[in-house]
Amino acid sequence: MPELRPLAPDLAPESHALAEALRELFCGLGISVRRYAARRSRDPGALSRYLGGTRVPPWEVVMDLLTDLAEHRGRPTTPATFEHVRRLHRAAEAAAGSPRQATEILTQQLADADRTSRRSSARGEVLEEALLDRSHRIADLEVRLNQIESRWATERERADRLAAGWGEAGALRRERDRLQSEVSELRAELADAQRRREEAEARCALLERQMELVERQSAATPGRPLPPAPPGAARAEGRDRRAPHLPRILVVDDEHSNVLALTGVLTSLGQELVTASSGHEALKALLTHDDFAVIIMDVQMPGMDGYETAAHIKRRSRTRDIPIIFLTAMGIDAEHSARGYAAGAVDYIGKPFDPWALRAKVSVFTDLFLERRRSRQPGRV
Repeated sequence: MPELRPLAPDLAPESHALAEALRELFCGLGISVRRYAARRSRDPGALSRYLGGTRVPPWEVVMDLLTDLAEHRGRPTTPATFEHVRRLHRAAEAAAGSPRQATEILTQQLADADRTSRRSSARGEVLEEALLDRSHRIADLEVRLNQIESRWATERERADRLAAGWGEAGALRRERDRLQSEVSELRAELADAQRRREEAEARCALLERQMELVERQSAATPGRPLPPAPPGAARAEGRDRRAPHLPRILVVDDEHSNVLALTGVLTSLGQELVTASSGHEALKALLTHDDFAVIIMDVQMPGMDGYETAAHIKRRSRTRDIPIIFLTAMGIDAEHSARGYAAGAVDYIGKPFDPWALRAKVSVFTDLFLERRRSRQPGRV
């Protein structure tokens, strides 16, 4: 294998398996690491660490490698190969899960959002210049039309001489109408570019706030990475130290990176976090415990999606009163949010979410849960 360093002897089994698979795919390209890094505008050292197993690459890097290999071979990647690599990546990502891993993922997302913002800004400047040019030309044509129409009105006796000028006026009107149509299109494109820039800037702000929370959590517990997320396992770092009367929070998401981000946001609340990677695992966790104050659930999950899982929860008498907050990347338009509320959710939040707002909402539902439990205690008026 050209320019590939030997695998580190102390790799975790999951990282070793993923590195072997990536190295096999890379060798199918028949080029050097430095050349492939230049092709994809990536750092050769980082790419070498990905292939050496010392660092788990983002899924985007793996997708690029599969795409390039399919193009090189002239045939698409088989579904079996794609699913095999996907399982190896998830396993390696889960084994290496930590606030640092979540920070790297959020950093990549922040870079993408920043790139979109910069491109939208550049596009907006070009559109503004084009719009200004068309506006000046329209103003000039309006002046020329006014001059010709004034001459036509005041010198009717010279109609023959001005006939040619009137014909020119018709051509000028058509040119003006065409330019006005272009102005309308340019204004629409400018508004779209400005909207994209605003959305990208908002996404940058949210991602920076999420990174701040994850970094704070990492600084508060240096050298202590978060454990991987087994089905139904408690993820709060202070589980043994939490007060026994505090309720639990159930986090349901099939993406391990999303679980890491939510853990970084909610851990400081002091509650016990129970995670599930599917709707079936969530229902099992609810059979085991009945003291959940709130459920935070992804909508798009394989097998049983968030809507179907919520319907099962609401049909059970023990769990029907637990508040459900949907987190989704599908958007928060009227159609999706209406379906979420119809499924029994109390809130429907789009990704990326505002970490401070999410913590505030979870705190409210936790306080309500504790107040209801105190009101049911014997002897309390």
